[in-house]
Amino acid sequence: MNNPQQLRYSKEHEWLSGAEDGVSTVGITEHAANALGDVVYVQLPEVGDTVTADETCGELESTKSVSDLYSPVTGEVVEVNQDVVDDPALVNSAPFTGGWLFKVKVTDEPANLMSADEYASFTGN
Repeated sequence: MNNPQQLRYSKEHEWLSGAEDGVSTVGITEHAANALGDVVYVQLPEVGDTVTADETCGELESTKSVSDLYSPVTGEVVEVNQDVVDDPALVNSAPFTGGWLFKVKVTDEPANLMSADEYASFTGN
């Protein structure tokens, strides 16, 4: 599995980019995308919504199941990836690039986010 070193990871299999002007990007990991199977529907929070760390903020539906989407941080959603809403398969084909889910202006970041190496150990990959 490819876990980019510059990202941080949650136990719920979301990734978080470093903040740029206080805004971080959120997506799901390759591990999660592979476990889900072919993603066919994505429900994301809306711009202006407040998300809370470790709480659900959307859903990902695949041919196998429906999974909750958790926010790895607390903050205000400032952008959603409309490309993923229009083409949910991007979550599978490019989870760390074109398949990102939303951007959040972070107000609180929990201390339990993992490095790429810690996440690899956590998932056994």
